[in-house]
Amino acid sequence: TDGCSGCKRAAIINPLTTFCNSDTTRILQFSYFHSLPEGVTKTTGLCSHRRSSQGPDVAYRVSKDAQLSAPTKQLYPGDVFPEDFSIMATVKPKKGSQSFLLSLYNEQGIQQLGLEVGRSPVFLYEDHTGRPSPEDYPLFRGVNLADGKWHRVAISVHKQTITLILDCKKKTTQKLLRSPQPVIDTKGIIVFGTRILDEEVFEGDIQQLMIVADHRAAYDYCEHYSPDCEVPSPDQPQNQDPGTDNAVSNITFLLFKSSLAPCFILALL
Repeated sequence: TDGCSGCKRAAIINPLTTFCNSDTTRILQFSYFHSLPEGVTKTTGLCSHRRSSQGPDVAYRVSKDAQLSAPTKQLYPGDVFPEDFSIMATVKPKKGSQSFLLSLYNEQGIQQLGLEVGRSPVFLYEDHTGRPSPEDYPLFRGVNLADGKWHRVAISVHKQTITLILDCKKKTTQKLLRSPQPVIDTKGIIVFGTRILDEEVFEGDIQQLMIVADHRAAYDYCEHYSPDCEVPSPDQPQNQDPGTDNAVSNITFLLFKSSLAPCFILALL
């Protein structure tokens, strides 16, 4: 792909544009595909049974052979990456693993953003001025996302702080020593499941991964996006029976813009 000569075994992620409802912030249009990429299989997600559904939540089991990437400009054409935002995921990494779930690179191949999953995960962020420095990257000590269990992870980035909300209750806030008006380059690529040239790759199950251009969304993740099993799920395509052979929606990322602006769906091809 464009700017991705270093990505091995990389499947292409196809961005599709739809629109958000300003009240519920839900996807109104989906795209469906009949096959999954190499190294990806359907599996049961967070809930083996969910209220008002015909079956369990659907997740995708990702092996080390399923690395995915896309040019960032396809997600934000002529636009800028949001200054304040939320990253939210429902994941079950392989027990004992340590890898990056999401990496964003600038045009020069420098990593600007990265979400690690594992024990004491780091949040990597580097703006156009090189801030913060690597020794100041937020490190969430005492957190283990690779314990073999499902986790709902919500990260809120707002001004000079970053807050991790883990499984809807545990909150940890740290400083994010970035510039007053930070810029993230959108001329590079987004890589799922690893960092370029890293040996470690994400292995495990993923039900949902979202970037929302609103730092407040992380605080509502378990209410509006990934609710408890006793609550009917939002009308999103991962909640289809993983045992069926029908056309499935192979959605890994749901990137939301602001209210009434386009939403970008990244679908695995």
